Amino acid sequence: MLLTIDIGNTNITIGVYDGDELAFISRLATDRSRTPDQYAIEFRQIFDLYNTECNSFSGSAISSVVPELSATISEAVEKITNKKPMILGPGIKTGMNILIDNPAQLGADLLAGCVGAAALYPLPCLVIDLGTASKISVIDKNGAFCGCTITPGIGISLDALSARTSQLPNISLKTPAKAIGKNTIDSMQSGTVFGYASMIDGLCEKLEAELGDKVMTTVATGGLARDLIKSCKRDITFNRELTLYGLKVLYEKNRK
Repeated sequence: MLLTIDIGNTNITIGVYDGDELAFISRLATDRSRTPDQYAIEFRQIFDLYNTECNSFSGSAISSVVPELSATISEAVEKITNKKPMILGPGIKTGMNILIDNPAQLGADLLAGCVGAAALYPLPCLVIDLGTASKISVIDKNGAFCGCTITPGIGISLDALSARTSQLPNISLKTPAKAIGKNTIDSMQSGTVFGYASMIDGLCEKLEAELGDKVMTTVATGGLARDLIKSCKRDITFNRELTLYGLKVLYEKNRK
C-alpha cells in the first residue's frame, strides 16, 4: 500500500493506493496550528474508517505548498507508518524537463499533477487545477513543463466579492440555468461560473496558440473542477486524483 498526501492551502488530500488501484481518497481542512501528534491521530482515525492498517504501507509520498506544514505532516506520517515519507522537492527525480526561469520555484502540487498527466494522456497537454488558486499548466509534446498561468481561485474571488461589498451575500456555487441573472444570487453565480468557464476557454486557446502545437489533451483537477468544466466550450477531461497519481508515479521513480 502507498500513502500519498497533497498539502494545499485549503485542504489536505489523502490518497491510498493498493497497487495501481486507488483504494480511497479523504480530505482534512488545512490547519497550520496542529501538531504532528494531532495530525497522526487524525490520519489513524481516517485509516480506521477505511479499514486500513497503519503497518500495511510500504511507503508514502507528500507534496506541499504550505512549507510550515511539510515537516509536521512528515513527522505525523512517520509516527504511524514507521517509514520516512518522500517529500517532493529538490533532489527528487521527476523525469520532466522544467523549462521555467527558476525550476526550484515550481509548486509541488503543479509538478505532481503534470507528472501524472504526462504519464496518463497524449501530449501536448494542458493541466487545469482549480483549487485555492486557478492554474493552467502547459506540457509540450516532449513531456516538458513549459510554464503556467495563475489566477485567484473561485472561492477567493467569491469571498472577496462578498467581503468588499455591502449588499452582495455569501453564496453557494452552482451553475444557474441562464447567463442573464434575474436576481442577485443568480447574477453572482452566472458571473462566477460562466465567467471562469470563459476565462478557462480563452486562456487555453491562447496557451495553445503560443505553444504552436495542437493540444491533444486538456485535463482538469481540483475540488471545483468537475462542475465548472461542464460550462466550458473546450473538451476537458476531469481527473480528481491527478495530483495523487503523480505522487505515485514520482514515488515509483525514486524508491530505488
